[in-house]
Amino acid sequence: MKYLIAGLGSIGRRHLRNLRALGQKDIILYRTNQATLPDEELSGLPVFTELRLALAEKPDGVIVSNPTALHLEVALAAAEAGAALLIEKPVSNSLAGLDQLQSTLAQSGKPAMVGFHFRFHPVLNQEKTLLKSGQLGKPLSARAHWGEYLPGWHTWEDYRRSYAARADLGGGVVNTLSHPLDYLRWLLGEVEAVSAWTGNLSNLELDVEDHADILLRFAAGEVASLHLDYYQRPPSHTLEITCEEGRICWDNATGEAQIFHAQNGTPSLLVPPEGFDRNQMFLDEMAAFVRLCQGDLLPYCTLADGIQAQKLVLAVKQSAEQEGTAVRLA
Repeated sequence: MKYLIAGLGSIGRRHLRNLRALGQKDIILYRTNQATLPDEELSGLPVFTELRLALAEKPDGVIVSNPTALHLEVALAAAEAGAALLIEKPVSNSLAGLDQLQSTLAQSGKPAMVGFHFRFHPVLNQEKTLLKSGQLGKPLSARAHWGEYLPGWHTWEDYRRSYAARADLGGGVVNTLSHPLDYLRWLLGEVEAVSAWTGNLSNLELDVEDHADILLRFAAGEVASLHLDYYQRPPSHTLEITCEEGRICWDNATGEAQIFHAQNGTPSLLVPPEGFDRNQMFLDEMAAFVRLCQGDLLPYCTLADGIQAQKLVLAVKQSAEQEGTAVRLA
């Protein structure tokens, strides 16, 4: 199998390392030379600066890891070339052209998955199983929080040049930290309405929002609140889900979740496997994509899932523009 990585910033480099770790050797690269990382690890690999020439090599799978606003151009061309796709989240910075992408993939018969890698977190998967079992009763509400100081993400570059900080590349805290919008929907079901407030509170000198406070109402009646920001130090990423018969409290820093059972009052603990680290989610995601390209697996996070997440992002922005007025999703 041949793989093309389109975009060689930090996430593209991670995907390259993980492909190699999985024993994949037939790898080609497409780049526009905008990345600010050194090129030593790219040595010996075919590098193309024109997408059409890269696709002429007939890759079986294309990993779309360039900036968000540029995803669709690459994804459409790759789909038209008959490749399977792994599209980094979010799928785009708008909905324009995504129906065409779906249609093209349907015609080619090739699959696509979206890189919401927290779906591969072992403890979040245990939580999903626990919720589905009904042991804690019906979920009632949830609260997610993700704050992380943007200048600390990529210390080798001026953070203001990064895709996360640039409106023209599809940045902003809502797009860039959209993982909770996906995993809340994955855990609790479809979202019915969104209210949100966004803006700039810090002195980070950004032309995109640096914080968002979001309320979600789910079709089954649950409600959730979500806070995102670019300025918190030290970082924090947590999720609490309250159910009729107990509560789940997950902390990304440890990877663990405490389970509180209302009946006996004794907490239990969900823990990741020994040796688990953040890259394991990306590695498992890439292993799933390799199997997807081989025809052995259905996508764990489909293009339709990615589009739903993008609809949530856009609903957040629409509500914020209307000073928190609720936006209903069809």
